[in-house]
Amino acid sequence: MARATAIIVARIIFSFIFFMAAGFKFADIGATAGYIAAAGFPMATFLAWVAAFFEIALALAFITGAFFTEASLLAGIYVIFLAFAFHGPSHWQQNQAEFGFFVDHFTFLAGLLFAAVHGPEKWALRHSLLGEL
Repeated sequence: MARATAIIVARIIFSFIFFMAAGFKFADIGATAGYIAAAGFPMATFLAWVAAFFEIALALAFITGAFFTEASLLAGIYVIFLAFAFHGPSHWQQNQAEFGFFVDHFTFLAGLLFAAVHGPEKWALRHSLLGEL
């Protein structure tokens, strides 16, 4: 029972993080687009919308357990992309706190990888393209 409880709490935390991130994007898509453009990406507004909807999809996958393994792996790739794109080595001299933000993404990745191999446990919609890893 403790294992199932810990996993459902982790799923809620993952879901909350991605719902919150999407919420901030939806609240001010222009600011998100500006941040994306400042990082040098083209079509910043389009990418901001894609990111917001992608984060909603991840949050739904984590809370329901559907496509959980796939969502965990995709979220891991996304988190590491964000680490390098927005907090990577080119940002460290301007602001040393960026290094901390960069490293935090790798701890998040570790949790996502752990989730990917252990699955959603009980109380989950069991849909997966990859099966159990």
